Amino acid sequence: MSELFDAVDALVASRAALPSAEERKRLRQAHGLTLDQVATALKVRRATVSGWESVKKPVEPRGPEREAYARLLDKLAELYPAPTAAPAAVPTTFGSRPAAAEHAPSTDEPPGAAAVTAHETTAPAEQTAPRPERSVRSPSTSRRPGVRKVAPVGTPAGGSDPRFENGPLAVVDVEDGQVLAYCSGGLVLDVPAKSLPALVAWTLSEAKLGQRRPSGPGKDADPLIVLTEAALERYGLPVALTDEERLAGRIPEGHKVIKQLARAEWKLTKRGLGPWARIYRPAQGSERACVQLCIPSWHALDSRHWGHAAELPPAELAHVLGMYASRVMTPRGSTAVTGLELMTALHPPTRASEPDTDGRRHSEHNPGSLGKDPVDCAPCEAPDGHPLLADLPRFHVRGPAEKLFEEAYDWARPMTDAECSLRHLVGIDVNMAFAAGANGLVVGLGAPTHVEAPVFDPKLPGSWLVDLSHVDLSRVKVGKDKWADLDAGLLPSPFTPTGERPEGPAWYATPTVAYAVELGYDVRPSEAYVRYDNGRYLDAWYNRLRDAYLATMTDLGVHADMSPAGFLAAMDGYKERDPQLAIVVSAIKATVKGGLGKLRERPRGEGWRPGEPWRALSRPTWRPDIRAAVISRTRINLHRKIVKHAAFTGQYPVAILSDCVVYAADGTSPLDFLPYRDGKPLPGGFKLGVNPGLVKHEGTQTVLWGEELRDRFDAPDLNLARYIKDGTVTDTDNGE
Repeated sequence: MSELFDAVDALVASRAALPSAEERKRLRQAHGLTLDQVATALKVRRATVSGWESVKKPVEPRGPEREAYARLLDKLAELYPAPTAAPAAVPTTFGSRPAAAEHAPSTDEPPGAAAVTAHETTAPAEQTAPRPERSVRSPSTSRRPGVRKVAPVGTPAGGSDPRFENGPLAVVDVEDGQVLAYCSGGLVLDVPAKSLPALVAWTLSEAKLGQRRPSGPGKDADPLIVLTEAALERYGLPVALTDEERLAGRIPEGHKVIKQLARAEWKLTKRGLGPWARIYRPAQGSERACVQLCIPSWHALDSRHWGHAAELPPAELAHVLGMYASRVMTPRGSTAVTGLELMTALHPPTRASEPDTDGRRHSEHNPGSLGKDPVDCAPCEAPDGHPLLADLPRFHVRGPAEKLFEEAYDWARPMTDAECSLRHLVGIDVNMAFAAGANGLVVGLGAPTHVEAPVFDPKLPGSWLVDLSHVDLSRVKVGKDKWADLDAGLLPSPFTPTGERPEGPAWYATPTVAYAVELGYDVRPSEAYVRYDNGRYLDAWYNRLRDAYLATMTDLGVHADMSPAGFLAAMDGYKERDPQLAIVVSAIKATVKGGLGKLRERPRGEGWRPGEPWRALSRPTWRPDIRAAVISRTRINLHRKIVKHAAFTGQYPVAILSDCVVYAADGTSPLDFLPYRDGKPLPGGFKLGVNPGLVKHEGTQTVLWGEELRDRFDAPDLNLARYIKDGTVTDTDNGE
């Protein structure tokens, strides 16, 4: 009889009513479930669940899976009922496009100049004129897939600022002839604009997009519009750039769309209409009129940092970019550009002064910032080709005593016989290593001062010419009145990126020289370029990026308070739990490295010749000394942990590449060689965890793999850290 009942239940279940594919996806995402989690629970493939949620080509579940899936959706529907439709009339500005907005008068002021002053001197005027009713496509009736009615945790919705109630950005797409704007909070807007100039005007007058400034004296972020391929075709732009246009980074100035913008009195910045473009009218009073474009099919979203984001459907792309914007800032270009812009946004160069006798405020220097004018670096800090070095002979090669060379590690050594007898090579990687190096670091804010025969001060940022060749790593200080005897031949020098011992005087940043003192050795600089005007300029930048990283990793199931074993387990395959969040993590990491790299941006073509200035030098944020100090501190932080580990365990690294360290071990896990006792790590040594500065498992290979790879390239000191993650190496790789 039970078999008959089971058969009847199966027949009923096979006809069970299911919500629409769009509603299925909404319910899953509202509960924070990934496709993989649902697939595992129902014992089907991930692609099967994806097909059940597909709007364009829906696939209906069958058999027992349908019954279980229906039960899951019913439970989720009880927890997350569908939101009711919004009232028809809301006092916002969607749905109409004032004709005058496209032809407002312009001035000859540079973009944004007046806007910055306006934010410092006056509050934005309140708009009291009546506004037309909103014309919004309800997410429940949108024909596009992937629209969310319930925004995931952390998705921006404009905060409490009514000016930006629809979030910082929108992805504009075209479906069945209708132009739609997908906002980061799940809202979908009808776009009436029929040309790019009209789209810009609509964005500024009606879309309510943008982001509040992260610092009081700064300026609000301009709205970001992302154009899909369909939108590009609709507005007369090429879907892809030609090789010549890619090299130039823009479409030709004679393009018809650029002419349309000019006729409507819109302007482009010097970089023109490229993958990241800014369209503006010179600011008038407190009103800033500027819209930024992002064009993924023109390679605006570098796959090295944004993964497959450019291939996502519009709603999902809006979600990914919106998550990044809410936790970091609205993208201003590449992750490197955004990283640099974040520094300025958190420490604007100017602020409003106190009222004078007439009650007026004026612009003044903002303490703790780099100011609004660039400063020259010290000659030793200048990269080759800098105007400060124009008098050097053409083929002169600057040595360590002429050039500051603070870079990340690229060091390796042959394995010892004892290490070859072990079975595995295990790589560990420092989380957000360069962000951790910036945390609490005192850097120069102003121009350098040259000092002869200075007394070294570890609290004074600068560049020091000093001989550290006498520092002997065979005996170092590892604590108060505590020394350790080490095998110096198995350790890299902390003073050079190659790990080779310095041979004489060389220029070093303050953290490097301070570490020599920490190891127990005297230092006597012969000269220095120091910065008496200094501060912890990068602290807010670090905090913002740290919080963004930790919040996103928490969403991926990796928490800061996990046990070592629990952390390793949580990190195993964490990217597959939510590929979109994994994209955000990758972009946050790239923002750190790229932003620091921009502090010493080199010439980028433009007919530059050695000895001539290049565009980046005109920025206050062109500061090679700050970049050098962060890299110096990051490298020293890593060496300090290596020394502590060697002193306690007798184990030495086999290879180091930037923030990855490889050790030989009997097991495959970092726990097989990291000295944990009762779950507690070695004080001052390596610690497993998600926080910046702690380490994670990078990869494990066999010792035999390492020896065969070195034999293949005939390089006993080939840097195995370069390949430890997945063990792959191409035939064209020469081992460098």
